[in-house]
Order: sequence, then structure tokens, then C-alpha cells
Amino acid sequence: MASSKDKSKSKKTTDYSNPSLYINRELSWLEFDERILEEARDKTNPLMERAKFLGITMSNLDEFFMVRVASLKDMVEAGYRKKDISGMTASEQLKAVCDASQILEQAAYNTFNHMLVGAFKKAGIELVARHQDLSDDESEFSDRYFEENVYPVLTPMAVDSSRPFPLIANKTLNIAAILRVDEGGLLGNASAKGDMFATVQVPSGLPRLIELPSQDTRRFIYLEQIILRNIHKVFMNYEIVGTAMYRVVRSADFTIDEDESGDLLQEIEKQLKERRRGHAISLEIDKGADKRLMMKLRGELDLVDDDVYTVDGPLDLTFLMKMYGFDGFNDLKERAYAPPQPVAAFDCDKDMFEVIREGDVLMHHPYESFTPVVDFISKAASDPEVLAIKQTLYRVSGNSPIIKALAKAAENGKQVTVLVELKARFDEENNIVWARMLENAGAHVIYGLVGLKTHSKITLVVRKEEDGIRRYVHLSTGNYNDSTAKLYTDLGLFTCSELIGEDATAVFNMLSGYSEPRGWNKLSVAPLWLKDRFLYLIDRETDNAMAGREARIVAKMNALCDPDIIAALYAASAAGVKIELIVRGICSLKVGIPGVSENISVRSIVGNYLEHARIFYFYNDGKDEYYLASSDWMPRNLERRVEILFPVEKPELKEKLSHILDTQLKDTLKAHEMLPDGNYRRIDLRGKDKICSQLVFSHEALTDNERRKKDAAPGRVFIPETGH
Repeated sequence: MASSKDKSKSKKTTDYSNPSLYINRELSWLEFDERILEEARDKTNPLMERAKFLGITMSNLDEFFMVRVASLKDMVEAGYRKKDISGMTASEQLKAVCDASQILEQAAYNTFNHMLVGAFKKAGIELVARHQDLSDDESEFSDRYFEENVYPVLTPMAVDSSRPFPLIANKTLNIAAILRVDEGGLLGNASAKGDMFATVQVPSGLPRLIELPSQDTRRFIYLEQIILRNIHKVFMNYEIVGTAMYRVVRSADFTIDEDESGDLLQEIEKQLKERRRGHAISLEIDKGADKRLMMKLRGELDLVDDDVYTVDGPLDLTFLMKMYGFDGFNDLKERAYAPPQPVAAFDCDKDMFEVIREGDVLMHHPYESFTPVVDFISKAASDPEVLAIKQTLYRVSGNSPIIKALAKAAENGKQVTVLVELKARFDEENNIVWARMLENAGAHVIYGLVGLKTHSKITLVVRKEEDGIRRYVHLSTGNYNDSTAKLYTDLGLFTCSELIGEDATAVFNMLSGYSEPRGWNKLSVAPLWLKDRFLYLIDRETDNAMAGREARIVAKMNALCDPDIIAALYAASAAGVKIELIVRGICSLKVGIPGVSENISVRSIVGNYLEHARIFYFYNDGKDEYYLASSDWMPRNLERRVEILFPVEKPELKEKLSHILDTQLKDTLKAHEMLPDGNYRRIDLRGKDKICSQLVFSHEALTDNERRKKDAAPGRVFIPETGH
């Protein structure tokens, strides 16, 4: 029998470390943003949906700069010269992403100026871009609004020898001004002469769009235009030579030395304050702004030409996401939809624990309500037979019912252990609040493992029953967040399998102490075991293909850029394994390379819901295996995070997963196919049925619910943000 070493040699006839086989992850992320922008340009989408997609595009771009571009800049400044898997150095990547970002932002503003503004007007909505275009009555209204609501909040700041350049907060909207100062002017000292620089922040606590009194159409003016109309009242007694809107994006990345930190919670609180002062990454400024203003800002912020983005239109288009929530625009949005409540499995008189004892239950959110997940924790909190509740929390909502239930359980004397991941980017502040609240209620709170993020989503309920102790487990691909559960597509499994229960206990023992199990029954856990498990499952399909047997892999995830996984997929494809990938965002794998990836297809689905579930299918010589996971195929997930892969084994639940994958592979309306050059195109509809997988799942859930309960309450579909 050939050794595993000999087998790997026979498989590997291609150098899979060749950079030409890979797509740069940063450019792939920007390609994903382009797919979102394409939804904003798609006239078949309702107008408000298009507007929100544009807002999402720009929100994503902000986060990209705050995290990824900031990281590249740090590497360049540190002299880091190691190349990424696509063969690019940090400086080469930085140049490429800055060029691509300039193109993307220009395309976004072209979409706004040339498509959406006109479409809004046709729909009876006018966005007044210049205060000079106001009528007399509107001007009077705007001036009164300024005096009553805006002026008391403003803080104009001059810059001179005694007043240094102020901190410009991250992502805030600001007005820069050149003032002509007479000798002895209030803004200068007694000997000041000539022009000087001043700035004022547009109040972030006020609405960006102010509705004007109007009879025929709904007219809105930008808050900054009201300020510009009244700017002479802000800088009284001085000639205003020029003004320009500008906005700064700062680094949001921070590094914590956890080994040296005595108290992780306090150290993160300290770093959160520093984040607000992170070094500037980019500057957005009005197109046609006075060169002196641009040079002053660029110099003070220590930026180069490539970091400056001139904008033809209102800065910060993320206001479109809030505009989506305005009243009176329902006819411009997607048809209302609410997930069935209760869902089929729990739509009975049986106790929730009894239902789970009868067999595993698989939930598909948001098409099926998240309520049973909340009820699971709430019921456990008040059930006298429940002895302990253990849960991991990565991101939770602002008014989380799950946090309240856990606090109640602790107050009821149950043993409550919660891992609150303090290092969840952009949720650190919320998670600190929740951690302290749970500690005050008597829960045992863990802040995570040193050097790792805990990204797994698992709940363990230990219950005393007539036949002994029983463990109930909930595992999920998504966060325990009741708000995003309405916007993200995710899958969750309820089970009381003894083997999974034992594994769940081992997970929490590992998180709360230093106990590493010798092996696992059903779960695979990163960072020590999960990657090897994935590689084994891929290699098994490769072996089957090489032996002449049918072999197939279908994998759905958010991102794919782990080089070892990609190399294994290339080897599998070369051996004849049919591989179908559904990757929402980043994908560093290339399709269609002769002898390497000819058997691989990649598609991305961008719809009204954020595709967030991770599903992995392996044909296994006819013995189908399905797995769900909290992890994507990324180095950070597989090597630097605590993640969980779990099997779905009940036949009818496997059929449910098969239906989900098959439907998404047939999607022709919201899917984009990757081309060999790494670009994406929409599916060619010629000869194909028009299928939107998200609508299929929505209709199926509603039809099933109507069969059971005809009085289902209406709801509303919202487009989610597409961040992490």
C-alpha cells in the first residue's frame, strides 16, 4: 500500500505555490463591492433598494480603508517586503487598491448623479444639492432651522500659531474654509494678516437630510447645505474666500499585546479611545475645492496624492441607508416579508426540549424566525430543571433579549458561563457593556483566549431529567444577534446528541481553562483541528476521483483565500472532482486554468439578504456528508480563531441543505459567475428560467406557514450591511 506521502506526491504534479494561480484578496474584496454597486445600477430593483445598495457599497469601502488599506500602509511603512499568494508586495497592493478604489468611487458617484437622482425625481423625491436652488419659503425655513437646531451645536475652529490643527474625527463630515483676516481680527492675534484656515464639523447628531415644506413633491436638503448657506454667521466679520466639504477616514485597526496586558477589558477600552485618533488613511474633498484647502488638509493629515479622493456630489453616500428607513416610501421597496412564527418544528403543544429530544431541528434564517433561538435561552433561564447555560457571543444586538435571558438565568442561581469576545472588530464597545452587565448579574464571563478570537457560535444547556443529565446544544453559522438574524441568511442546528453534547462540554472547558480534548466525537474545532479536517475531506474526494469513482464538492461560504485549501481544491479539480463554490465575497482561487481548475466553478450571490451561511457538501462515494460551520476558508478562521464545524446527519435535514445548495446553484437573477480573469458577470439568461434563490426560500417559507397559520403577520424586508 502506498504511503500518504507517496499519494500526495502523485497528486501534486503542479506547483500550486505559483502566484499566477491566485487572485489578490484585497482586489477580490473590491470586486465584491463592484457586485454590490451593480445591484444599485440594476433598474429591475425597486428604487429604494438600489439606493441602499449604493449606501452599502460606500460603507464597505469605508471599512475597507479603515482596516485593509490601513494594514497595507503599516506594512509599507515597516518595510515589509514579503509577497502575498498572488505575488504582490504590500506597496504593490497599496497602489493597486488605491487605483481600483478611485475607479469604484467614481463609478458610485456616477450611479448616484446620473441614475438615482433622476429616478428619485421621477418618483416625486427631490434632493436639493445646492442651497442656491431653494425657493424663498424654503430659504426662510432653512435659515430658521439653522438658528434653532444647528447653530447652537456648531464649534468653528481656526488654525494659527496658537491654535493647532484640530483632530478631525473619523468619517465625520466637515467644512473647511479660507478666511480673509484683517489685522487684529478675532480669529488671529493682533499682528495677524492675510488668509487663514478654519474648519467646522457638520453635527453628526442631526439628520443628514432635512425635509423642506412642499406641497407637490417631497424635497430634502442636505444639512451641510443649510450650514453653507449660513456660514457667514459661523465666521462673522470675516470674508469667506472659499469653502469645501471634506471627510477623513482613519485607521481602525489596533494591536493588543495580550501577553503584557494585565486586564484585557481595560486595555481594549484604552485602545478604543486611541482608535478615534488613528492615523488618517484617506481624504475625500469636494471636486473643484480651492487648491490651498486641499494642500492644507493633505499636509496636516500627512497624506499623499493617491490618498486624496475628489468627489463630484454629496460626500458620504451612506446616508442613503438611513434614507431607506424614511416613512412613505414602501412602494419603492421590496415586497414586505416576515419569517413564519412559530416555525414548523416548534408549532405544536410540545415543550421545546421535548421537540429537540425527538430529533435534530435545522433552522434557516431569516426565512424561518430567529425567535426559537431566543426562546431556547429564555426557557432555559426559567426552567427549574436547567442546571447550567454556556454560550459564546461574538456580536449581539443593542437591546439583546439573549443577554437579558442569560442575566436572568444567573440571577435565578443557574451556572451561567458566557464567552464574550471583546476583540470582535467594531463591536468591542458593545461587548464590554454586555460583559459587565452579565458579571453584575452573577454570570462567569470569559473574555476569550489569548492571541485568538472566538468566532464559534455555540450554546450548551445542561438539564436534569428523569433519566439523568441531558445536554441540549445549539450550533450556528451566524451570530446570536436577533437584529441581524432578520437580515443575514444563516443556519442553526438544535440537537441533544450525546456525542455532540460531550464535544460541546469539551469546547467550553477548553475556552474556560486549559483543557484540550484528546479527540472529538463529531465537532471539528479551529485553530488546531479544523483545517486538517477540511483538507482530509477534500483529499478523500480527490482519492475517489483518482480511483475512477464519482467525486463532488459543493461549498458555500463568505470568503476563500487560504492557500492550502485552494491548493487542495486545485489538486482535486485536476484529479476530476467536480467542485461548485458559492463564495459571497473574497475569492483568491481562479477558475478555468487548464489542468488546474477546469472542474471548478465559482459564483457569488448578492441579494436583499446578506448571504452568511457556511455549508460544505462532500459526495463521499455516494455516502453524502453535509457540514455547517462558523468558519470561512480563510487563514484567520482556520489558524487564528476558535471556530466549529459540525455535521448534519438526519436524512430530512440533509435534504433541506441539498435543496438550499441546489437552488442557489440554479440562481440566475442574483448570481454572478467568476470568469478566468477573476472578474464576474451576471448569469446569461438565454434559455434559462428566471430564479432568485432568496425569493424562492421566502415564498416556500410563506407557503408552508400559510398552510399552518393563515393569519401570519406582515413584515418588511431590509437590505443588510455587507461587512463581517
